[in-house]
Amino acid sequence: MYKTVLCQRHIDAGAKMVEFGGWLMPVQYSGVLSEHAAVRERAGLFDVSHMGEIFVSGPDSMRFVDRIVTNSVCNMKNGEIVYSVMCDDEGHTVDDLLVYCMGPQSWLLVVNASNAEKDYNWISTRVQGENVKVLNRSPEFGLLAIQGPKSVGIAAKIMDIPQDLKYYHFCVVEWGGSQLIVSRTGYTGEDGLELMVETGKTVELWDALLEAGKDEGIAHAGLAARDLLRIESGYSLYGHELDEKTDPISAGLSWVVKMNGRDFIGKAALEKLKPARKKIAFTLEGKNIPRQGFIIRAGGKEVGAVTSGTFSPVLQKPIGIGYIAIGGNHTGENLAVEVRGKEIPAAVCKLPFIKPGVKK
Repeated sequence: MYKTVLCQRHIDAGAKMVEFGGWLMPVQYSGVLSEHAAVRERAGLFDVSHMGEIFVSGPDSMRFVDRIVTNSVCNMKNGEIVYSVMCDDEGHTVDDLLVYCMGPQSWLLVVNASNAEKDYNWISTRVQGENVKVLNRSPEFGLLAIQGPKSVGIAAKIMDIPQDLKYYHFCVVEWGGSQLIVSRTGYTGEDGLELMVETGKTVELWDALLEAGKDEGIAHAGLAARDLLRIESGYSLYGHELDEKTDPISAGLSWVVKMNGRDFIGKAALEKLKPARKKIAFTLEGKNIPRQGFIIRAGGKEVGAVTSGTFSPVLQKPIGIGYIAIGGNHTGENLAVEVRGKEIPAAVCKLPFIKPGVKK
């Protein structure tokens, strides 16, 4: 397994370590609920250094990036970020990612940890005579996410963050003799920052943020809390809502598929697509927690499956995301999830389950 440079810090803090996407990562420290509460109410600090950083540069880099992602990047300005997916020729999802515009000839793609090498190889083989350079620089960087209503203020204690830094924008900040890429992004539904730092300075930055936030109640936060937070916020996770058999339209991501006036890999397939299933969100009665792979039924018949599920501390009820078949005799309103042989009634609802800033 790979280890981030912060591995010993996690162990020293009492984290329970698990394998995730080929990496040894902290799943929890003090406990999932306390870490979740810290992020929703104060601030939590996550190590996300396992994520991949792929740089694309050169005179044709804008056109190239625009061709390999479903979202349009041609009108992006330096400092802007967009969420997108990459599709194969059949319209299935290679990965979902963030695209950073570093300039008209310089782009950063932040991809999922388990897909970093696959994505790099896939992107590299899609170069078709363009004057571009593709580099996988993931080992060169650490990535920290400080999330929660107090997170920006905590980070501002140790670095100069522009007060007008907008959501899905980034800036380059001098800190400790290094340059950080600081973005107003995250995966929790709360305000926050993601900070990309050279690998050799990652531990120092981690320690500095914890010290700056100790009077604000900052907490170490692990993968379990991160997953709980992202489900409440309705975000997709590769390997759950997205995979190489799932198209972005069925996954409810048509808003990042820009068809008009451009061509991209997978467009022809998506234009012809007639989705056979759709993503839904639901709550369950009682305390039964839906898990990935649990069967969704309508009138006793199997119509789909759960992709993600948890118990929401905010809503105080089980919540889940899944796919159900389109058509048939079910209406999408008479659903149940099979939990340990019992059918538990499910109430379909809209995403996100909670809105940013909602507290217990």
